Amino acid sequence: MQLIDIGVNLTNPSFAGKQREILERAHAAGVCQLIVTGTSLGGSEQALELCRELDQSGQRLFASAGIHPHCASDWTADSAVRLKALLMEPNVCAVGECGLDFNRDFSPRPQQEKVLEEHLALAVELQRPVFLHERDANTRLLEILRDYRDRLPAAVVHCFTGEQKTLFSYLDLDLHIGITGWICDERRGTHLHPLVREIPRGRLMLESDAPYLLPRSLRPKPKNGRNEPAYLGEVLREVAQHRGESQDELAAHTTACARTFFNLPSLD
Repeated sequence: MQLIDIGVNLTNPSFAGKQREILERAHAAGVCQLIVTGTSLGGSEQALELCRELDQSGQRLFASAGIHPHCASDWTADSAVRLKALLMEPNVCAVGECGLDFNRDFSPRPQQEKVLEEHLALAVELQRPVFLHERDANTRLLEILRDYRDRLPAAVVHCFTGEQKTLFSYLDLDLHIGITGWICDERRGTHLHPLVREIPRGRLMLESDAPYLLPRSLRPKPKNGRNEPAYLGEVLREVAQHRGESQDELAAHTTACARTFFNLPSLD
């Protein structure tokens, strides 16, 4: 069984100095390829460096490059140039994490929208898939995406936690959906149980979003309370249960989907 983790925050300070052992545990657990999420220019550059340092084969570790909506206020005239340079690197396979977050509003909404459009324009120019963040901004995100969707190769709404209406609005726009350990949370994730059945094969991918979102159903729980890609199998188990699929079946089609979406190499 092979799994692909489409979103791990390996540059998070809690992982400092531990990245190699984290990847070793992930590979031992069947997570054969991972994408390190870029959430700022500096973080995206760091993600690329980790790929070069920890995977000299260029087959297993990749990165996205982008600026999270929380950091949209950091965008300058030079940002597009630096971001484009990153996106042209062979280890960088997606634009993002980018999007809109109207829940915390750490950056002004007009600035978030401007920066999202800058990302989408680069994705169109370079024909790269997009790794999207959305919180309490479904309507506005859709309005912006519609102007670009026909020219984008693909886009995934990562860490989907929304309701049925929101899910269907994304599927109607031919977006992919990323599911995390949120579905394993008995306090706030049970509404996802019937919804994951509605995501067609070829549009569903799995992600840890580590070190966040440790699956609450995981047994035994790690003493440090920190999520990591080695636990992606618990997300697989939960999603398979609620889709009525075997774990092998779910692993096969979500891995194939991720490999196609991000244009990752096949592994022998």
